[in-house]
Amino acid sequence: MSDYAEWIGRAIERSEPVTERMIEHFRVTLAGTRASLDVLPGFHWCLAPDAVEPQDFGRDGHPRTGIYLPALPLPRRMWAGGEVVWHGNLAQGEIVKRISTIRDVTFKQGRSGQLGFVTVDHAYEVDGEVRISDRQDIVYRDDPKPGAAPAAAPAEAWQALRSWRITPTPTLLFRYSALTFNGHRIHYDQPYVTEVEGYDGLVVHGPLQSTWMQNLATDILGRLPASFAYRGLSPLTVGRPVTVEAREVEGGLEMRVRRDEDGVVTMQGTITA
Repeated sequence: MSDYAEWIGRAIERSEPVTERMIEHFRVTLAGTRASLDVLPGFHWCLAPDAVEPQDFGRDGHPRTGIYLPALPLPRRMWAGGEVVWHGNLAQGEIVKRISTIRDVTFKQGRSGQLGFVTVDHAYEVDGEVRISDRQDIVYRDDPKPGAAPAAAPAEAWQALRSWRITPTPTLLFRYSALTFNGHRIHYDQPYVTEVEGYDGLVVHGPLQSTWMQNLATDILGRLPASFAYRGLSPLTVGRPVTVEAREVEGGLEMRVRRDEDGVVTMQGTITA
């Protein structure tokens, strides 16, 4: 693979106000899976998104690589995980500056072939004060090969401290994509997601699943956590009921999203209280 060292340290700054409309639309989108705060955990992902003209779309509907992110020679993009650290919360009327910096570009060989990883650090500032630090781990991979993905095993049973149940729908995916200005076709384009990317249906956003866990943890603690590290394990597609659940561990909470039909965990994370 080529050397992408020249991308390391590249930064982009954008600003956007926190509006009453945006707060309310995020709240109603998370009906049944939200904490009791004015500005909910995960809201920052609605602010200052990447935006390009249609001629600069990649095949997947995202801005093509080489504009904001390096042009890795692998076609499929996934938000694989990351970590959110809260130094404070956001409030209506504030102007939030998002500073996005590419930290690293690496490659490794996985079971399904070559994988490329791009790590991006996002700092969300208000008047020069960092309110939220957010590391995003993006993985790029080859198109799927027939029979290449083995079935995931069901997870161990938990004695959950608290849980929520939700069945994601196409409307939920549309509303979340609109709020975050996410054009990835795996969330709304059925022929593309099944025939090109090889999934069995419209894919539920990784950050949406992370948002469910962040809100459940905040609801349990009665406040924002100190931090939340998370990673995706298996795809979740629409129409498949899941349980978002938490259990106590030393120093915080262990979180996961688990498919009800087969017990497979689609995303897991650790809350530091």
